[in-house]
Amino acid sequence: MPVEGGSSSGSASATRHPKQKRKAHSLSIRRTNSTEDRPQGVQRGDMLEGQDSKLPLPIRSNLLELFGQIEREFENLYIENIELRREIDSLNERLTGDGQTIEGGDPTKGALKTKASHSTSQLSQKLKTTYKASTSKIVSSFKATAGSRAVCQLLKEYVGHRDGIWDLSVTRTQPVVLGTASADHSALLWSIETGKCLLRYAGHAGSVNSIKFHPTEQMAITASGDQTAHIWRYMVQLPAPQPPPDAPCDDDQDLSDREEGEVDGEGPCEVPTVRVPTATLKSHQGVVIAADWLVGGRQVVTASWDRAANLYEVETSELVHTLTGHDQELTHCCTHPTQRLVVTSSRDTTFRLWDFRDPSIHSVNVFQGHTDTVTSAVFTVGDNVVSGSDDRTVKVWDLKNMRSPIATIRTDSAVNRISVSANQRIIALPHDNRQVRLFDMSGVRLARLPRSNRMGHRRMVCCTAWNEENQSCNLFTCGFDRQAIGWNINITLLLQEK
Repeated sequence: MPVEGGSSSGSASATRHPKQKRKAHSLSIRRTNSTEDRPQGVQRGDMLEGQDSKLPLPIRSNLLELFGQIEREFENLYIENIELRREIDSLNERLTGDGQTIEGGDPTKGALKTKASHSTSQLSQKLKTTYKASTSKIVSSFKATAGSRAVCQLLKEYVGHRDGIWDLSVTRTQPVVLGTASADHSALLWSIETGKCLLRYAGHAGSVNSIKFHPTEQMAITASGDQTAHIWRYMVQLPAPQPPPDAPCDDDQDLSDREEGEVDGEGPCEVPTVRVPTATLKSHQGVVIAADWLVGGRQVVTASWDRAANLYEVETSELVHTLTGHDQELTHCCTHPTQRLVVTSSRDTTFRLWDFRDPSIHSVNVFQGHTDTVTSAVFTVGDNVVSGSDDRTVKVWDLKNMRSPIATIRTDSAVNRISVSANQRIIALPHDNRQVRLFDMSGVRLARLPRSNRMGHRRMVCCTAWNEENQSCNLFTCGFDRQAIGWNINITLLLQEK
């Protein structure tokens, strides 16, 4: 099962420079000789006379006086940082009204998390880091949000899973619904407009790591930690746009608070449950991390932690090809929307392009453009592949010449499962640090989705998916905070601002 990887701040003392260590040692001496520890009525001279030291008394007195000055400087710096934090909170409250927030404005996220038990050296290091970083974050946040303030709006939250959501997808047939795959061993189908859960698939015995819908039929394929992929059919009926006021369930109800039986269809808000798949694909020897339909929907491809990808016939569940060559676990697979092409990504820092257009020749190309795990690689409508990685970069490649990327996007956090809009070719990047950013294919940053304590994701964002058939709710995100979110992105305004 995938493992959550949120961003965290390391201890300041863990990476301290040798000079800083010597300084910390001196400061620790100062604390043992501070006035707070002296018995009442004992003067500095009395303390010095009673200690065994080779230093002359005037020199020792001078050292203590210098350490006292250092301590007063740290106290002043601490007071200044408190005032700065208050100013940041004030700016945060003002910007929250516009749907924005300052990235450094949450006191629980910053480096300034001091306690009385911290040593002076640890405190000074944290204070200096925060003092320098906070002001730069304020400036960069204004720049980052200036162009996205009016174009990104949260429309709907889809809450009902009992564990993190790894993947989501939108159906390609009518009725158009949202599907989510979760670590709680289930996949849910949702009404996009009302946010209500329409159906639950509970056939897996492990985490459901991915969900993809058939291009023309009401079928879905889910990949799971139980080492299988399931193909299952669904039938859903969309609820009325405006349910009566006395309806037993409203949009604001949190399904995660229900009892187990209620989600299975035995409670006041009945949710139909599918437990038996149409087909079970079980040739892998490890976690199946992703699956997708090839063009036409007659074959599917699965990617696994056993370092292989498998190609199956849907009608017979027969294994057609085993795609081997990756040195480490696979993380994702994606198929081309119009051609028999497959791209697989791996923890071995590479992604591979598999070509099945010629039945007699199955070629493969290996691309080594990243320095860490490639978390996903996806096709665009044109002749491009976009890859994202834990090395905090996203690269855009041309299928006709993939020796080097045509664009590189550098970010401040690991990138998870990305998506590219078909019409406007905008890349949506989900990050470990709870942010979602939008870029165009040339690497120009277009917007950052708003996030604050009252809106947006509260833990790492795992996946994004575009839904351009719906002009209102046209982007979906999901994360390990157990919720999926529907957004309205004013793409026209974004392109004008670019």
